[in-house]
Amino acid sequence: MVTQSGKQKLSSAVTAGLAFAAGALVALAAQERRYEELRLRVAEVERSDRQAMLTEQQRLQFYLLSRAMEDPDLAAVYSNVQVDSPTQRRQYLFANALYTNALLAYRVGVVNWEELHGHLRMICLNPIFRDYWEAHRPHRASLEDNSEEARVGRMVDVLIRDLDEADTEEWWVVGEPPLE
Repeated sequence: MVTQSGKQKLSSAVTAGLAFAAGALVALAAQERRYEELRLRVAEVERSDRQAMLTEQQRLQFYLLSRAMEDPDLAAVYSNVQVDSPTQRRQYLFANALYTNALLAYRVGVVNWEELHGHLRMICLNPIFRDYWEAHRPHRASLEDNSEEARVGRMVDVLIRDLDEADTEEWWVVGEPPLE
């Protein structure tokens, strides 16, 4: 038989145990929140690092494109697409710069998918860009089907087709961006 004093000791022990458990749960919850905050910070740093690397790569590509546009001997090395003149090669190089700039803007989050679609729609109106795009079709065939660049390339293909089939002069309303 438990005495009154024994009941009090048991009650005190249960209370202390519950308080300890509650304290442990509060500490665990705080630790979980801190872990989640750290995980989010690491993800943000990784995203920032990726953006910095993409930006640096774009800067290097632009430097190489600029050199190629200035020097026909270097331009001949930059692409193996057959062209009719040095002027056409420089135009193709510039079309490549426009396209890769739009792609980078999407990749680093400067523009979203719909904005990229609108920007590319405008670029696709240009007949020189269209010639460049068609001439480089074999290069795009080597892209992994699920890569970002392949998805954007398919968007450009659909945009060109939609612009060709449109029966309106209002080019800015032609085509819908595919689901991201």
